[in-house]
Amino acid sequence: MTDTPTSTTSTPHRARTRARARSRSRIRTGVGAGLRRRLRDDRGSATAEYAVVILAAVAFAGVLVAVMRSGEVQGILTELVRGALSL
Repeated sequence: MTDTPTSTTSTPHRARTRARARSRSRIRTGVGAGLRRRLRDDRGSATAEYAVVILAAVAFAGVLVAVMRSGEVQGILTELVRGALSL
């Protein structure tokens, strides 16, 4: 009996994987690699997104405060509470 590999696809797969790794290393070390790294670097993006969400929430809260201070809304809420308590 001769020893045969159990999988014939493993060797070509390894070769493709190595070729991709070599290709990626060339891209990383080529001209403009630093610029490419900086452009795809997303560190801090989550922090910026949280800041935008917080600013939007603060703006919305400001609008709600302005609406709640109006005389019409205060009158409506007062009548609503009086109606609920008179039951």
